Amino acid sequence: MNPTVLFILGVLFVAVGIAVSIALHEVGHLIPAKLFNVRVTRYMIGFGPTVFSFKRGETEYGIKALPLGGYVAMVGMYPPNIRDGSVRRSSTGMFQSLAEAARDQAHEEVRPEDHGRLFYQLPAWKKIIIMLGGPAMNIVLGIVFTAILLMGFGIPQPTTQIANVSACMVASNEQAPTDMSTCTKTPAAAAGFQPGDTVVAFNGKQVTGWDQLTAWIRDSAGREVTVTLKRGTSEIQTKLTPVLSARPVLGAAGQPVKNPDGSYQTVQAGFLGIGSRQALVPQPATSVLPAVGDNIAQVTGVVVNLPARVVAVGQAAFSSQPRDPNGPISVVGVGRVAGEVAAMEDIPLNARLATLFGIVAGVNLALAVFNLIPLLPLDGGHVAGALYEGARRRVAAWRKRPDPGPFDIAKLLPLTYVVASVLIGMSALLIYADIVKPVKLFG
Repeated sequence: MNPTVLFILGVLFVAVGIAVSIALHEVGHLIPAKLFNVRVTRYMIGFGPTVFSFKRGETEYGIKALPLGGYVAMVGMYPPNIRDGSVRRSSTGMFQSLAEAARDQAHEEVRPEDHGRLFYQLPAWKKIIIMLGGPAMNIVLGIVFTAILLMGFGIPQPTTQIANVSACMVASNEQAPTDMSTCTKTPAAAAGFQPGDTVVAFNGKQVTGWDQLTAWIRDSAGREVTVTLKRGTSEIQTKLTPVLSARPVLGAAGQPVKNPDGSYQTVQAGFLGIGSRQALVPQPATSVLPAVGDNIAQVTGVVVNLPARVVAVGQAAFSSQPRDPNGPISVVGVGRVAGEVAAMEDIPLNARLATLFGIVAGVNLALAVFNLIPLLPLDGGHVAGALYEGARRRVAAWRKRPDPGPFDIAKLLPLTYVVASVLIGMSALLIYADIVKPVKLFG
């Protein structure tokens, strides 16, 4: 298939996955709100002008022109400012005016029969459940997509099939020779090993895994061994001697370990000159939650250091510095990576699909963590307000004081506007960086 078509299909796959994730995030808010009898007037995917909508019951469901998120409009998000039974304005200050304007808008749709169905009238624990419903839905989706990735496709693991045969003996700190015909052949090349061969036995012992095979090779330096290969439908036995060679020491992540001076640590071990072909190996169900936990921990680390990481992205975007492949990217960057993955025809289709499912899983977990930041307008900001309200009421009851009533989260709206402006600016910077200097994940 044409690489351009594959690129577009990869982008569409992830775009649809993100759109569905956003829609279900809002369903996570919608369902508990309706269960708690809050009147929900609108369920919208996107912002700006409405493209399509329909009304069912008391709720309008629709899609808007700008696919940058979504929202669920619940009546009575902010309590009225009441004294002596009448609604009043607190002051004419700029910040208070912002809060009052939002409060007035929130109460435009309040009807007399809505008493008891307003969001601010809910107990704190119900508010928390409603606001956590969105991130919880994203976590569930992250678990589902991770399960599809690990259990349905699997993760790349080395097999006993040979992917490549090194032609020449080259030390770890040397360059490969330009003339392969005059070099010293590796034991595997001299014995006629070929890519596609499968190692089935080593010195009469059945080979069950690549790690087992490499351990036997390392321990057999200088001793002649018999290796049985499967090539096509036939088996071939050959004798060869692993040579003693300096091999890099690999760390827990499979990467070469460096010395303090920057050189690589090496160890003398047996060497044949073969590389393993990797294949996707399905994992058990018990691997899903630990993988999700690791992903959440990584995303949390990015979010905690987000200001510094965004500054680094800005420096890279406007200079010759490279982008950090583990840094934050925008939706544009995610789509670009998805397209590049889909267009890599030298990688098996199942491996490309597995990567795309992994991207959607990562996006959902990132949405969950990001929305839990305790700042408005994010879900975590509303959760923090409800927690404060519940604590304030408990303290008042413990001290036998009158119930202070619902916490007026509208007073935090000026801060909300500042946070929203910062988020918009960060998003614009990331989109720009992903256009002019995208993250290079594949060289």
